[in-house]
Amino acid sequence: MSKILVTGASGHLGRLVIQNLTDANKVAPSGIVAASRDPGKLADLAARGIETRRVDFDDASSLANAFAGIDRLLIISTDALDRPGRRLEQHTAAVAAAKAAGVGRIFYTSMPKPETSLVSFAPDHAGTEKAIEESGIPYTIFRNGWYMENLLMSLPQSLASGQWYSAADKGKNAYVARADIAAAIAGGLANPESGNAIYTLTGSIALSTEEIAALVTDVSGKPLTVVHLNDEQLAGGMKSAGVPDFLIPMLISFETNTRAGGFDVVTDDVKKLSGRAPLDLKSFLEANKDTLA
Repeated sequence: MSKILVTGASGHLGRLVIQNLTDANKVAPSGIVAASRDPGKLADLAARGIETRRVDFDDASSLANAFAGIDRLLIISTDALDRPGRRLEQHTAAVAAAKAAGVGRIFYTSMPKPETSLVSFAPDHAGTEKAIEESGIPYTIFRNGWYMENLLMSLPQSLASGQWYSAADKGKNAYVARADIAAAIAGGLANPESGNAIYTLTGSIALSTEEIAALVTDVSGKPLTVVHLNDEQLAGGMKSAGVPDFLIPMLISFETNTRAGGFDVVTDDVKKLSGRAPLDLKSFLEANKDTLA
């Protein structure tokens, strides 16, 4: 029986991918392996008949055994951003282990335009894609757009003051809901291409901060004005607001990349892989109106 292993299965995206594999794509639980650093967090999946395995990207020697007997391996990029290069080390170790284990196909969650992106951790994704390509293993790359959920991390505070501080200028971003990304990835896992493939998973339209602010005002009933700053001004404001120093360059790089057009890409790959159109941002905001309050 073909086996699909999903790393990061205890996380939001991993769980949604597995749910879509079983529900929308009718993959039998016995054909899925859920992997995590802490398999104890996967007890509910094990109860459904899904095999669980320990996968620790910092323990390279254990990975080949963890990937044994796997036909399709989904490497969900880790969140190890505490040290430059650590995440790339983790990913390349996983790719090497996949080759040693005889994995049939690698699937990987990347980001849009990693080779040219100005986002601080883009080299991790570009380097991982290169390692996968050089491994000789057939692959599918999912270049995930920016989650709509990320907006919920800052918009409530912006609404409270009525001001959204941004250095993105007129740059646009095709935000996409995590659920739509998960549905597309599951579709790609369940029905892989015969050759190598790269998909960019985005929403159906790219919007500027001004356009997003207008939608937020419409949905919430509260005025939200975009205050345009340069990178240095925004970084200073973040520091004054208590944002940890190590996070500030990364957050500023998002703004820089948006301003440079790095996120202004729209595809129909979500619909192609999942069979459904991605949720539009206004509908997402309406569904999360309580969070904006």
